[in-house]
Amino acid sequence: MTASGPVTKFEDNPPESRTFARQHELPKLPIPPLEDTCRRYLTALEGLQDPREHAETRRAVEEFLHNDGPRIQERLKEYAQDKASYIEDFWYESYLSHSDPVVLALNPFFVLENDPTPDRGQQLPRAASLIVSSLGFIHDLRAGILEPDAMRGTPLDMDQYTRLFGTARIPTERGCKMEVHPHSRHIVVLRRGQFYWFDVLDAENRPVLTEREILRNLQAIVGDADQMPIHEVAKNSIGVLSTENRKVWSQLRKALISNKNNESCLEVIDNALFVVCLDDAAPENLAELCDNFLCGTYDLKGGIQVGTCVNRWYDKLQIIVCADGAAGINFEHTGVDGHTVLRFAADIFTEGLMLLARSINPSAPTLFHAPLSPYAKSYKPPRGQSKEHAPQPTYVIDTAPKKLEWTLYPELRAGIRFAETRLSDLICQNDCQALEFKTYGKNFITSHGFSPDAFVQMAFQAAYYGLYGRIECTYEPAMTKAFLHGRTEAIRTVQPHTVEFIQTFFSEAPNAQKVAALRNACQGHVQLTKECSKGLGQDRHLYALYCLLQREREKESQATAAKEYPDEDEGRPASPTSTASTGSGAGQHKPPLPAIFTDGGWQILNRSILSTSNCGNPALRLFGFGPVAADGFGIGYIIKDEGISVCASSKHLQTRRFLDTLKGYLLDIQRILIQLHLSANQRPEPFVDHAGVLRDSKTGRPISGQSQTRVSGYDDEDTMPGYSFFDSGDVELLGRKKSRPSYYNTGKIIPMAEYV
Repeated sequence: MTASGPVTKFEDNPPESRTFARQHELPKLPIPPLEDTCRRYLTALEGLQDPREHAETRRAVEEFLHNDGPRIQERLKEYAQDKASYIEDFWYESYLSHSDPVVLALNPFFVLENDPTPDRGQQLPRAASLIVSSLGFIHDLRAGILEPDAMRGTPLDMDQYTRLFGTARIPTERGCKMEVHPHSRHIVVLRRGQFYWFDVLDAENRPVLTEREILRNLQAIVGDADQMPIHEVAKNSIGVLSTENRKVWSQLRKALISNKNNESCLEVIDNALFVVCLDDAAPENLAELCDNFLCGTYDLKGGIQVGTCVNRWYDKLQIIVCADGAAGINFEHTGVDGHTVLRFAADIFTEGLMLLARSINPSAPTLFHAPLSPYAKSYKPPRGQSKEHAPQPTYVIDTAPKKLEWTLYPELRAGIRFAETRLSDLICQNDCQALEFKTYGKNFITSHGFSPDAFVQMAFQAAYYGLYGRIECTYEPAMTKAFLHGRTEAIRTVQPHTVEFIQTFFSEAPNAQKVAALRNACQGHVQLTKECSKGLGQDRHLYALYCLLQREREKESQATAAKEYPDEDEGRPASPTSTASTGSGAGQHKPPLPAIFTDGGWQILNRSILSTSNCGNPALRLFGFGPVAADGFGIGYIIKDEGISVCASSKHLQTRRFLDTLKGYLLDIQRILIQLHLSANQRPEPFVDHAGVLRDSKTGRPISGQSQTRVSGYDDEDTMPGYSFFDSGDVELLGRKKSRPSYYNTGKIIPMAEYV
């Protein structure tokens, strides 16, 4: 489902405390009837299992409905009575118990459109502009005057915004924890792996620096940081520790804070509003641009890592600006979803444009309402007041940039070295590619009566099947922020109507039948999306039931172990969802899970081969994230009026080829739609009069030259590049044991996207 939303609307005097004013109106996320959830679960698996497997899953579901299901459903209702959301705690446990590195696995990224302002096309002016705009957003948010999110008049939950700034993911021995610092007033700047910081807000969240002053600070930071030789950066880069396995990072962090100076440095980073990464390199192509914002670039010189991957801190919100001024955001996903960060990204991009207008016309409006602090050096008091008599702050405001100096001892130096090599391995194992499809977009899709999101979702299905001959589990998030503390529900794209479309498209069926199957699949996807947005899916509900059952099993196991081994595990708290043993004999006494959670269907639905998300807004150029399955793709996409941007990532798969196949399908389906439109709207043939003049048969007017018919501004010949990835005769060979190695033609290949 799309996560696009309107940017803030300008108002001269917004009412105070408006940001969270409608929270009390939000209903709780509903707990669906168990029978409905089980029915949806079976439907979502129907196209992913063979008849024998599906029959086994159906038996497991029936058993659950008649045995443990009703009891644990009542337990969930009781549990949820005093909770804002029945899934919230389980959601956080799931994210925070994740022990793999967050880079590539959890953190998504946005790439902003380039700033059209000539002066801000350079790195440091662009960074200064984004920082100033961010401070305006933070001021309005903390002052309660930021316009609340709404969709078609329905208020949306604003709780996630409280975890957007001043938030850090902290590794511990027992999983991670989230720390939120609501009174944070400074930012951290990273350059060549070195950390700097300075205050940017006063205690009332008013900026204490102008854009020009921030620019001067950034210039000073770059001047100092670039004195470190490039080959010395990696071995001093504390930031790579945040890319480690979380348990390893926990031990290294413990070693760090054993030194008081290092502990103070970490506290500065953890408490910062956000981190600004100033890279000393510019991406050379579109794939490298995506890599840079997803995981940083890999670049070895003399066997030493000099890529931008050593200039990151993944446990916080990061604003990344390349050497050429390209800018974007990489964010820690635990506390916030794409819709929330998208609002922030779109607002600061828009504010940058409005600040440009104000520099030309001082009376021009701006998006935010953050006055310069009276404690700022550039503050000009109202007429008639002297600056000397202005009140002075009772606390320290330090706007000069300061470098964090770390004490690195052998254990930490070894940790940094091995963290960098493991990160470099991860980057080499992943492939991130982008397609900026510019032939058509939302306007063309809607003109033919399709939902843009559903249309693109079916394109992913067709492209994957066209490449691999299989239909696999697909995930798309549906936003549930219309509910209190709502996050997302899982749209499982593969439904019976999806399978019917794929089977029809890859057959000898006439084009009209293929389009009818596509239309039916898209309509089904739209309906499914609406249900999931209402909290009526199956994934979140079943996961909550699963977690409650795990808690029961853990509790029973520990109780049994306490009787048999009374001297062990005293004072050890239960892990809510852990399935590991907690004592010498604890794991042996756990009651079995219901078959629905051990059946193959549960494994299939919890392994998304295609993990997709639509996060569109005019402020964004690209959006992406890593794959969630080792043999799958992570696909972020933006549907624009006249184009579709897709960023795909995978481990050791043919990512570029998948995107080329997707492009081939998009061109094929366009050709089919245009041909059907033309055949249904044929004009009468022109005639030649007695004088030999070619005339329009309807109007009788003379026609000069060859008659051509166009539809929606697209020329049929222009949209047919001469090579199709989809020859139905060849594709029918999929799955058969033939000596023929490929079902593709070997003719001319469709030209690849720009920059590739």
